[in-house]
Amino acid sequence: MQISMFGQLSGLGSGSPIDATIAHLAQLRDEGFGRIWMSQLPHEPDLLTILAIALREVDTIGAASGVIPIQNQHPMHMAQAALTTSLASGGRFTLGLGMTHAAVTEGMWGIPWDKPVRRMNEYLDGLLPLLAGEHASASGETVTTRGDLVIPGAPRPEVFIAALGPQMLRLAGRRTSGTCTWMTGPATLRGHVSPTLRQAAADAGRPEDAVRVVAALPIAVTDDVDALRAQAAEQFAIYGSLPSYRAMLDREGYAGPQDAAIIGDEATVRDRLAELEAAGVDEFVAATFDPSEDGRARTRAFLRSAG
Repeated sequence: MQISMFGQLSGLGSGSPIDATIAHLAQLRDEGFGRIWMSQLPHEPDLLTILAIALREVDTIGAASGVIPIQNQHPMHMAQAALTTSLASGGRFTLGLGMTHAAVTEGMWGIPWDKPVRRMNEYLDGLLPLLAGEHASASGETVTTRGDLVIPGAPRPEVFIAALGPQMLRLAGRRTSGTCTWMTGPATLRGHVSPTLRQAAADAGRPEDAVRVVAALPIAVTDDVDALRAQAAEQFAIYGSLPSYRAMLDREGYAGPQDAAIIGDEATVRDRLAELEAAGVDEFVAATFDPSEDGRARTRAFLRSAG
């Protein structure tokens, strides 16, 4: 199981997010990590612009968007940005897409949050040909994409979607490189996410290794479990109320995000990671959240040894 790191632009300090991202990627590369997944929050700078600059400056490490919402970006614009980032990075960029939440699409953008599977499917109808250097001709109910892009030398990025429900997982299995999950525990990954994704790939005539399960969770290697559980409950409280993540917590029998978080000493965390690997996870994305730098450094040191 590959071990990668998770990051947020707004979590890198108060200075220039470009400089901070360059420094962060360089640190992770020097520590031996192969990839970072970074989120795009509505109030933050444009993630792909920053990643294009940072990956041009920092060699070898890969980066993925985890994830960019599709509702407020046309597939052609998304393809332009993704291919440009891939070109700048020499093919080290992975495009992660998602549906965000009704509070964002309806509350902030005035865009309906409806027909999520249809929206994503029609979005891919336009996006995937463009990423492959082909002509797009897709007329849909929610989005229409027609035309070509000319971006010479841009490697085609892999596409993952944040799929949790059965229909979206089947879509991911048929058409993309896999799913990236959040707040989803090992029983749900083993009994729901992995088999649904891989069966859909098989039904579409794709080889089993054509799709992968990427699972992100909060993690802290610590001797003070109670304090870090309290920190997780406070820091990630919002995910206990958002419907898509609440459904995953309920499937697992978790009261809240603090139960999904991986917290404990090295032996405990090693066992929890082994559970994820046994559940069919191909790549674990570690969201370190210990408030102390020493605690985060301890967690990263363990992850380096475990990976």
